[in-house]
Amino acid sequence: MKAKSIKGKSVEEIKTALHASIDHDFNPTLAVMFISIKQDRVAICKLLSEHDITVFGSTTNGEFIDEELENGSVVILLMDMDPTYFTVLFDEYPNKNYREVAQQLAQQAKQLFSTPSFLIAGSNMETDAEQLLFGFEDVVGKQVNVFGGMAGDDYSFSDQFVFTNDKESNWGVVVLILDESKIKIKGKATCGWKAVGTEKIVTKSEGNHVFTVDNEPVLDLTAKYGGLENLNEGNTAAVMEIATNFPLQLQREKGDPVMRPGLLINWEDRSFVCSGSVPQGSKVRFSLPPDLDVMEKVIKGAEELKATEMPEADALIIFSCAGRIFSFGPMMNMEIEGLRKIWNVPMVGMFSNAELGRATGGNLEMHNLTTCVVAIKEK
Repeated sequence: MKAKSIKGKSVEEIKTALHASIDHDFNPTLAVMFISIKQDRVAICKLLSEHDITVFGSTTNGEFIDEELENGSVVILLMDMDPTYFTVLFDEYPNKNYREVAQQLAQQAKQLFSTPSFLIAGSNMETDAEQLLFGFEDVVGKQVNVFGGMAGDDYSFSDQFVFTNDKESNWGVVVLILDESKIKIKGKATCGWKAVGTEKIVTKSEGNHVFTVDNEPVLDLTAKYGGLENLNEGNTAAVMEIATNFPLQLQREKGDPVMRPGLLINWEDRSFVCSGSVPQGSKVRFSLPPDLDVMEKVIKGAEELKATEMPEADALIIFSCAGRIFSFGPMMNMEIEGLRKIWNVPMVGMFSNAELGRATGGNLEMHNLTTCVVAIKEK
């Protein structure tokens, strides 16, 4: 399988790049598209459809195909994958029945391929993305390969979209289903945030809505540990600080802890909503603001993936948390460049609202402040 990456800041730039990439040796059939909410995704999908290219798409908080980080742009990974090796499905969950919708998609996948694997993207800040993962696992089994991320909207935190050629939704999921007997896909989610303080107990929560920890409102407890002052509805800087630098670390009996930052705040009861479940009675710790070691751990994690599971790849897809940009700024290009050099193949990446995959020694989970690296190769 051949792959090429293109980028642009208008429909015309993408059209020019697409035509330049197609030749007698490369006729793409599949596009993984990450796009700013400001760009005309409908027009670009129409352009790709005219070339019989199937689209897996998500809006973002920033995008890249190399170490040069973009914003307000379009990036596309084009692949000439045999159309019998994949399909793209699309569904919505307006009733918040995330797990059931994922189960139905997984059942359709099982009818197509005996060993399906999945690349997924979901939309809406309230989505409990972990329930999507559980739905695929329910049908296919614990060993299933599922990776992906949650759509962004250039940090407006208002309306995110996933889409394919002729469908889009701000409350749905797009799924690239691969025949694992033909296409190998492996991935790894790496975080590296350091914990601080003792373990604490989540004393009241409902799904991904956390109310109290150690019987104190979670917002107040986070502010105390972070030394944050004047935490009120008008202090948007402090709210972003909580989401990006002081997430909860949900402790696991098996594998690494997973990050659960407060994304949507309820100012009346001082609670917040995370993008993944935080069970009542679970143990959490707070986090220290990150340092450069975090990026080094991500690169090392990808090197371990290559050494142990994926020595070669045809293409690379990266989902990196939007909060990492706030923490590292322009230095993020060091991490992207480090990841690109590991396999040295065409890649595409986005800054997401959540990352979906399997951390070291862990289960399928929803992550934040994490980078999920996904490598693909035709067998």
